Amino acid sequence: MTTTPHPRADRPPLLRWTAFAVLLGTAFFFPLDGPQAPRGGLGLRLRAAAVATPDSSAAEATALSRAEHLERLGVAAWHKAGDRGRGVKVAVLDSGFSGYHEHLGHALPDKVLVKSFRTDGNLEAKASQHGILCAEVVHTLAPEADLLFANWEADRPDQFLDAVRWARQQGARVVTCSLIMPSWSDCEGGGSVHRDLARILGTGDKADDVLLFASAGNTAQRHWSGPFHDGGDGGHEWTAGCFDNGIHPWGGEVVSVELCCATAAPFDLSVYDVTAAETVGTTAVVAKHDHGTAVVRFVPRADHAYTARVRGREGVTDKFHLVVLGGGLQVANAAGSVAFPADGAEVVAVGAVDAGCRRTAYSSCGPNSTSPKPDLVAVVPFPSGWRERPFSGTSAASPQAAALAALFWTRHPDWTARHVRDELRTAAEYPTKGGHDFETGYGRIHLP
Repeated sequence: MTTTPHPRADRPPLLRWTAFAVLLGTAFFFPLDGPQAPRGGLGLRLRAAAVATPDSSAAEATALSRAEHLERLGVAAWHKAGDRGRGVKVAVLDSGFSGYHEHLGHALPDKVLVKSFRTDGNLEAKASQHGILCAEVVHTLAPEADLLFANWEADRPDQFLDAVRWARQQGARVVTCSLIMPSWSDCEGGGSVHRDLARILGTGDKADDVLLFASAGNTAQRHWSGPFHDGGDGGHEWTAGCFDNGIHPWGGEVVSVELCCATAAPFDLSVYDVTAAETVGTTAVVAKHDHGTAVVRFVPRADHAYTARVRGREGVTDKFHLVVLGGGLQVANAAGSVAFPADGAEVVAVGAVDAGCRRTAYSSCGPNSTSPKPDLVAVVPFPSGWRERPFSGTSAASPQAAALAALFWTRHPDWTARHVRDELRTAAEYPTKGGHDFETGYGRIHLP
């Protein structure tokens, strides 16, 4: 692991980029090794993944201008008043920093502090710029804030926790993460990873406690949750008469089907290739990080149809969540689709809305935490200064909220994390009559 401050190199702006690993706007991080992974259709052993929320889709190709976006957030007036993030450190936790040196002094500050928590110590191991896009959002809204970058390996929550701990040790008041790792919790904000994360962040009352913002996730249309319902012979009935929940892969990349529940319930998860009339992967729920989880990953074959099946013992009625990464799900419900880390009470979950404060169809919803989720929402897409396509998904929402927190701390350096979190909630626009809504939280982020 190395910590390296990188000043801007005296060279022209980047002319070529390694392409995003994008499937209909979703970037994946899937190392092809690791223990306890079921066999896929091609005999691959696949390890758990950190998944970036979707990037811009055709429907969101048009963004507000940079000036209009800042005006709507209330940021322009704060900039004029001299509140630009000076003295505040913001950590961006991600897996996609490939080529970030080329953006120093442009989309990014002149220098950033970086540390890789991967075994190989490589911050740029993944050919993705997702983290750069997140950091650009922060730098645009809080241009004088200091930025820190950190990454970790898939299926290594210990490395993720070390990255958060390092950010706090370096003096970061704000952390933003736009990756989701559904199987790291019970999808209800519980589990040992959440408990460890809460201890690192602090209660929010001490001077150096940290605010962590996280994308709510883009799984509202590919998530199902509810109690197990034995429709006969131990097979779960997703809806009346439906025992096979169709999976629609988005391309030829790996698809991950993840089941989470509060305990190691007696469930078996399997993925069935309807076209080939064969099971491509099956696994039982196992106890992991103080909750139950079962994951089946496979490489889809062209023009093949797939389904998800869940079986349980007689009399079992435990609730579970199932989410598909890298594909669609035929029978889905949006409720309870906020994913780790955003499902934790210690984390500020940020969803995505359009300019009219209408939730984007993919933006994940509550309730699935001990606290109301999502906490806030932000307008997407966000206009990028270095690529033609704007930055979208809830990935673009979380860093916006993080940057506003940095501006609050610039103006009020004595405030605690809890105070800043409360002020963001109070200043939000378009709150619902009851104060909170499971689709749009406490409202759209805005500076007073």
